Parts: sequence; structure tokens; C-alpha cells
Amino acid sequence: MARAQQNFICQSCGAVSTKWAGKCEACGAWNSIAEEASGGIAPVLEGKRGRRVKLLPLSGDEPDAPRIQTGIGEFDRVCGGGIVPGSALLVGGDPGIGKSTLLLQVAAALARRGCRAVYISGEESIAQIRLRARRMELSESPVELGVETRLGNILATMESGDAKAPSVIIVDSIQTVMTDALDAAPGTVTQLRATTQELVRAAKRSGCAVIMVGHVTKDGQIAGPRVIEHMVDTVLYFEGDRGHQFRILRGVKNRFGPTDEIGVFEMTGAGLQQVENPSALFLAGRQEDVSGSAVFAGIEGTRPVLVEIQALVAPSSLGTPRRAVVGWDSGRLAMVLAVLDARCGLTLGASDVYLNVAGGLRISEPAADLAVAAALVSSFTGVPVRANSVVFGEISLSGEIRQVTQSEARLKEAAKLGFTRALTPAGITARPAAISLDEIPLLAQLVEDFQDQAESRNY
Repeated sequence: MARAQQNFICQSCGAVSTKWAGKCEACGAWNSIAEEASGGIAPVLEGKRGRRVKLLPLSGDEPDAPRIQTGIGEFDRVCGGGIVPGSALLVGGDPGIGKSTLLLQVAAALARRGCRAVYISGEESIAQIRLRARRMELSESPVELGVETRLGNILATMESGDAKAPSVIIVDSIQTVMTDALDAAPGTVTQLRATTQELVRAAKRSGCAVIMVGHVTKDGQIAGPRVIEHMVDTVLYFEGDRGHQFRILRGVKNRFGPTDEIGVFEMTGAGLQQVENPSALFLAGRQEDVSGSAVFAGIEGTRPVLVEIQALVAPSSLGTPRRAVVGWDSGRLAMVLAVLDARCGLTLGASDVYLNVAGGLRISEPAADLAVAAALVSSFTGVPVRANSVVFGEISLSGEIRQVTQSEARLKEAAKLGFTRALTPAGITARPAAISLDEIPLLAQLVEDFQDQAESRNY
């Protein structure tokens, strides 16, 4: 019998090499290469031809994908309206952020709506899951529990072939599942790739939707090769700061819906609670007469969200001033600071700059440029942003303030929460009657306004 070939595989990117090395040449990760036995792949036989592929025209009438509604509106929103039968979902997040809690609530909600929901854990015992369900008041939900790490047993449960086959099966987590066909430890790249592929195939064959929990690395990415994310239909990230009670469920890939939706939850002693109005929650307890604070009217997916941006500009005693950013792109902050220095004459280069997005939300759209600049200038001059004002707009390198998309939706959300003014780019036509616009074509105009207010206060 031929001896199994030994390969060295990077546990971060999946690159294969014939010898061990301390650093992966493909992704640059250190101490990530592990030795794994390869069962070998049979070569394609020469001269063996396959059958001809049946080709169809692009046009045709196809019904929309059916959905399984969970009843948890925030979860259904991120999934695109519900779970598609036969689809594969991958949920990732930091340890202890609430992934298992969320999916146990999803299973309980599905079971109460008549769907057969199966929750299989490879990390907890039945007693531990029942204790958590009792704390969340879900003990009476008809969810079926199982503890299993063998792939073959999980596949047999999914493909029972009778009327009692599960509609949704949750696997917590994919890093604990293993197949005996491979001589590799659970959680290695080889096992992850093989078990995920078989689970996705079984989901397509049986029509049972499978939801897999994935661990994340220290960089916040789902552990294992990125090919796992390409295999599944939907990838969701459960984000949040343990210092806050807010949790964000963000869709980063969805073959059956939008990829930029978010769902907002609040962690309580009884589990996760939906947040119907995230803007009011993110702005709770905010003081309006404090410098360095601005309310940004943003868009997350199809939902307008108002969030507070806090900035602090302080004298620095270091040779290289400190730049600390939480919830925003540090490169974008460097660009805004450069425009304020070069185009507006502010001397912020010798000051420490701290920027924070309140509530643990992470902002990625360029429309936050003007709100960040307003918070920075407000902190530098000591003048608060005008009361009951929201801010949005993109800053160009020339110092111009450019329009952003969905301005009307942003202003409507601000009017709903009682805001009466908005600092915006020039040229906005549609707006609610309750909001007056302060159009700012150039960033220098905003800086002059704050400086004039600072001078009048000194007099």
C-alpha cells in the first residue's frame, strides 16, 4: 500500500508546500504551517470523455427563491427576507459575542412557526445548551438538540429522506466537524474545506438549509481559507464591542439578497433583543452643548442610521503625535486631517487626534467625511456643533464638499428624531419641510464659521 504523502499546509490561507517553513510565502503569516497527510487525488484518466453539457438560453421565467421566515425581523432583513431552503449560511464573530445565543433564538423562532429546526453542537453538551435556553426562556420551544462532530452522522440527519427531515440545521461550529476519510485534525484547512463542501452539497440535495458557525482569527476574519466563504451562499458577521450592549449582524455576501444590510440587536440577560429604531439607541444620552461631537446621518444597506461621531484634538508631548480611531478608517482620517491643514489652514499636525464612533458601530461610507471634519474642528476651536443638527457629505482633496446618495432618506430619518438643521453639500433639492439646510460648498467655509463663533465667544 502506498504511503500517504505528507504536505505542509498554511492554516491561514491554505497554501500547500513540500517542506515546513516558519513563514508562509503566500500570505506572510508566521507559525501557521502544519503538516497534514494527503490521501491523494486520483488523476483524470486520459481519453475518458464526459457527457455534453445541456445549454439553455439566458432568458426565461424563474420564480423568486422561496423564503423561510424566522419571525426575527433583523435577522430576516440581513438574510434578504428570510432563509432560502437548501442554502448554506456561514456566521462568524469574535468569541463570546453572542453567535450561539443568536442562532439558538433563530432555531426556537423557526420551531415555533412549524419548521423542524435541529441544533447540533460540537462545543457544548446538551445540559449547557438547556441551561442557556432556560435563561433565555426558550425551554418550551420544540427545538431538537444534538451533540455530534462526525460529518457522516450530521449528513445522515440532514438527508433522512422522510417527511420529518429537518428544514433548518445549525452546526456550531464548523471547526469542530471532522470526517474520518481524512487523516487530519479537526479545524485544519483540509478538514474545513472537505466538511464545508459536503455540508453544502447535502443542503442542495436535501433542501435543508444549513447554518454554520465559524470561528474568527485575531484579525477578525473567519478562520480557514477564504474558499470556505466562496462555497457558501451567505456570509454574516456578528460584530460588537463587549463594552457596549449593541450587536451588529452584517451581511458581507448574499446570493439571494443585498450584501450591505445590517441588523441591530441589544444584548440583555434574557438574550438578544431586536432594536427597531437604531438611531434613537445610538444617540441615547448624548449632550448637545459639548464640543467635538457631531451627528452623522448615514446609510447602512437600505436603512438610514444616525450615529454620534466624537473627536478630541489635544496638544501632544510626543515627537510623533498620536492618531487613534475606533469605528472608522484610519486612512480616511489622515486624508481629512491633510485637507484641513493644506486647504483650511488648521495646524492639526502637531496635535493628538482621537476619533470614536459611539455605540460600537463601524462606518465605511465616504459620506461621513464632513461629520468627522465638523467634530474635529469643533474640538479644536471649542465651539459645539449647532444644536439639533445632522451632518453628511464627502470631502474631496481640493476641499470641496460633494453630494452623496440617498440624501432625502437621511434627512427624513433626522426629521423623525426631531432634528431641525442639516449641514450638507450644496445642490440638495428634496428635503423634509421640518429641516432647514446649511449648504457648505467648501470645507474652508465650515472652518471659518467655527472660527468666527470662537472669536465672538472670546469677546
